Amino acid sequence: MYGSGHDGDGPDPAKSGAPADVPYLGAAKALDEMAIRSVRPDLIVDVTYDREHPYAVPADVAAAAGVPILALAVGGDTSLPRILSRFAELAHALGGEPARQQGELAAAEEAVRSAASPLKVLALSAAGSGQVHLARPRAWPELRHLADLGVELTDPGAGGVDWSTTDWEHAAALAPDLVLADSRGNAVPARELDSVPGWRALTATATVEPWNPELPCSGAACAAFLHSVADALEVLRAKR
Repeated sequence: MYGSGHDGDGPDPAKSGAPADVPYLGAAKALDEMAIRSVRPDLIVDVTYDREHPYAVPADVAAAAGVPILALAVGGDTSLPRILSRFAELAHALGGEPARQQGELAAAEEAVRSAASPLKVLALSAAGSGQVHLARPRAWPELRHLADLGVELTDPGAGGVDWSTTDWEHAAALAPDLVLADSRGNAVPARELDSVPGWRALTATATVEPWNPELPCSGAACAAFLHSVADALEVLRAKR
């Protein structure tokens, strides 16, 4: 297992889910051909957001290691069901057992549909005391899937393709009922934002739930995420 450019010397707790005996090869510049060769892989599996370039492993590093690389599309132009289907197909092709989590995922989707309206949801990644990245719902498959299930995802306004980078005052002015906050190690944790007026204003009226923008591409992980959102929305609805 290896990390992306966001990661460090050890696996990010928000993203790791592999067994403890799976070696971690590092991330970014630490992930060189020698590290890859050390575990003698037959294949490198990565993801791609632009359908051209692997996200975490540079193609030249994989080539130098003499190992083929396969990158599956996970960008916003690919639906969450399609992503899960492709990863399941790959796992099965590599000898894995067919996943049996369709019922669990379907139940989570129904829970979201039942709890969705009329609450507003904003997804974000904290960059510091003066800056926050607000997610564009259609750029992230799991957020897009929430929207398709009836959740009102707040569009952040002008900005980049995946994120709109702005200040906390703007985020608070959007007045969401539920905030999905980036739980990865590269995002500023909520406990470090207590002194930020805009954060305090935002969370004075909104519930905060963790969100991993690099959600594992498995039915179980996606079902758990959907259930967490549905549970939070159900609690908010009960308070109204």
